[in-house]
Amino acid sequence: MSFSFFLLSLGLLLQSVDGQTPPLSDGVPCAANRSIYPCSAYALYRAAADQLPAFDLASVGDLFGASRLSVARSSNLSATGAALRPDQPLLIPLTCSCNSNRSFAAIPYQIAAGDTFYQVSTFKFGNLTSYPAVELENPTLIPTNLPIGVTAVFPIFCRCLELNMTRRPLGLVTYVLQPSDTYASVAASFATDVRTLIALNGPQNVTFSVIFVPLYQIPPPLLLSNSSPARVGSPDVENDRDGVITGLAIGLGITGFLLLLSVISLWISTSKDGKTSSNNNELASPRNNAGKKEFAVRSSEEDKLVGEISEWLDKYKVYSIEELKRSTCDFAPSCRVKGSVYKGIMHGEAFAIKKMKWNAMDELKILQKVNHSNLVKLEGFCIDYGGGGSGGGGGGGGGCYLVYEFVENGSLDRWLHSPALARKLDWRARVRIALDLANGLQYIHEHTWPRVVHKDVKTSNVLLDHRLRAKVANFGLARAGFNAVTTHIVGTQGYVAPEYLADGLVTTKMDVFAYGVVLLELVSGREAAGANGQALWAEAERTVFGREKEAVAAWMDSALASTTCALESVVAVVELARECLRKDPTRRPSMIEVAYTLSKAEEPFADDSAEGLSVDDESSSNLHKIGR
Repeated sequence: MSFSFFLLSLGLLLQSVDGQTPPLSDGVPCAANRSIYPCSAYALYRAAADQLPAFDLASVGDLFGASRLSVARSSNLSATGAALRPDQPLLIPLTCSCNSNRSFAAIPYQIAAGDTFYQVSTFKFGNLTSYPAVELENPTLIPTNLPIGVTAVFPIFCRCLELNMTRRPLGLVTYVLQPSDTYASVAASFATDVRTLIALNGPQNVTFSVIFVPLYQIPPPLLLSNSSPARVGSPDVENDRDGVITGLAIGLGITGFLLLLSVISLWISTSKDGKTSSNNNELASPRNNAGKKEFAVRSSEEDKLVGEISEWLDKYKVYSIEELKRSTCDFAPSCRVKGSVYKGIMHGEAFAIKKMKWNAMDELKILQKVNHSNLVKLEGFCIDYGGGGSGGGGGGGGGCYLVYEFVENGSLDRWLHSPALARKLDWRARVRIALDLANGLQYIHEHTWPRVVHKDVKTSNVLLDHRLRAKVANFGLARAGFNAVTTHIVGTQGYVAPEYLADGLVTTKMDVFAYGVVLLELVSGREAAGANGQALWAEAERTVFGREKEAVAAWMDSALASTTCALESVVAVVELARECLRKDPTRRPSMIEVAYTLSKAEEPFADDSAEGLSVDDESSSNLHKIGR
């Protein structure tokens, strides 16, 4: 046995005894060195035609929250027009993180009719996770009675390797053993050896159990056959490969020669016109020169934006500016929802169209990595290179447009602060809204990396659908990163956390503070900051926190007086708000703890589904808010 093999075996043994190791069915224990997380990892997924809405790369990418292009690249397939065959192996890129001493990639999945944790983990995800591990990540859901439409987190098993190896792999592949597999056949499929597999996983496991395999090349030998039906290693394949290389060399040579001719022709043409062009430039006004400079700067920004998001172009629909102009009557004032947000109708479906500046890159990056039923969904975008729309000033001058799903019932603040609408929000609906918001924030705090901080949690950025279920909107101020410090303080009066206001400290706990303010608004019906500028949380500290329940009853929204409302539930929510509003951010609960507490408050309503409510079309248009 070589010394490096001994070190590998010893290191993995030490990893497995660090802290409290969860049972194998619960997940993979984290490595002792937590600094190696997150890391790049992979999963070998076998496409199952009967488990996907469409048997193609896009459906596989949607299942794992990955782009079709990244799956195609790693799996040795064409990104366009690639037909999948049953049980075709695909290499899925993952980001592996450590949470509660379990190592996994958090994949959001929206529950459909007939789903159970066992069925989804075993069949749709092909045993890349297990239902006990899924239950641990979703403690508020009943495994065999899952509400349709709710988003659950499925932890795909993965591992980060912290040891130095003579041959350093690109990452570890999560591989599910098939009935015909042996360690020898798996090792050959990934250009590794049996000893390494034993060191990583122990003796050979049973069929359909998970093992980890080092990945040294993309694609691995197993996937070289994806581009050809012939068997890898056969003479036909070797001859084809030689022919492809020869043909490619000839094609590149011809292409290079033609390109050279084109460059020479362009140079001659430019030289002939150079004098005329020079004279024309001398006659150009300073205003025209300034315009050309501005266009050059904007073009640079456009190119940068397109370059940053090019990998995700297949995940979202790319709209033309003409489509957006038609859908909004040329950005007419009558279609404006608020600020730079317009309501557009395309193919009979309503969308919210948000006009952005060219600095939309940060928001796009964050929106690309989130996918949850309690977050407003980005449907697509448009890059306008100049013309834009003229009506209402909404589309002039070019820019970037984000196209969101349209959320029918608008923003929570309008419902709470309009007496007519507030009466339709009984206590059951308010608790569910609070829980929806908590689930959305929990997702961006715990299941993205780097963790996303929304930074602008408030009732006007909480939208209600036709069932009065809540979705978090407006990621314009959101930032990916944790424990950052900024000198640029932005926010809305009444929601800003003290540590952010004083020191510019950006953490997920600033979202928790703002969430506590939203809870107070749900209970009281009051605004976050009064007419005199006094913060609602300061008023609550003075009048209801730590007081008898009679004080809470007197402070409640009068619109709740005519509804059946368990005062004990209201008191529990007020106490939760108090915890969220602690001055010391380290004493505030996490959104996981908040969601668990609220799920207990919602239990009395669990057998009663929410009725659909909506305002009239005109009001709905006015209520819908994505931009500020």
